[in-house]
Amino acid sequence: MPREIERKFLVAADSWRPRVLHRVELRDGIIALRDGRKIRVRFYGDTRATLCVKGPRSGMSRDEFEYTIPCEDGLVMLTHHCDGPPIRKTRHHLSHEGRAWTIDEYHGVLDGILIAEIELPSEDSDFPRPPWLGIEVTFNRDYRQSALLRRHMSALADSA
Repeated sequence: MPREIERKFLVAADSWRPRVLHRVELRDGIIALRDGRKIRVRFYGDTRATLCVKGPRSGMSRDEFEYTIPCEDGLVMLTHHCDGPPIRKTRHHLSHEGRAWTIDEYHGVLDGILIAEIELPSEDSDFPRPPWLGIEVTFNRDYRQSALLRRHMSALADSA
């Protein structure tokens, strides 16, 4: 069974930018959230769409199932079956001392948020911390993508 084991951090400095190996534009839509489970549709650029089911967290890990779907189906899901606007971000891929990192740079409704992630082989894996790494938010629910979107939608409703 596929498991995702990751740690998340805020980004404290821009010194990571020259180290980017490649990047991809992502659009995410949350179809359902319940009891720590999430179903999401995601576009990688305009050429690939996936449907992802994530189970509830147990420590730093959770079950994760991701399947490629036809782009036409993904667009219908993103347009008609998601709560709130799509989440747009650039995923930057880079390496630090032999470890792969991603930095998600959010745009649109979440503009300016930068979150670094490292996927690990086990929850007790050690890794060298890059100098641009800020505070850890792995266990902070406020920095989960769904919580960021809910907070933004609530702020929009309050200003209306």
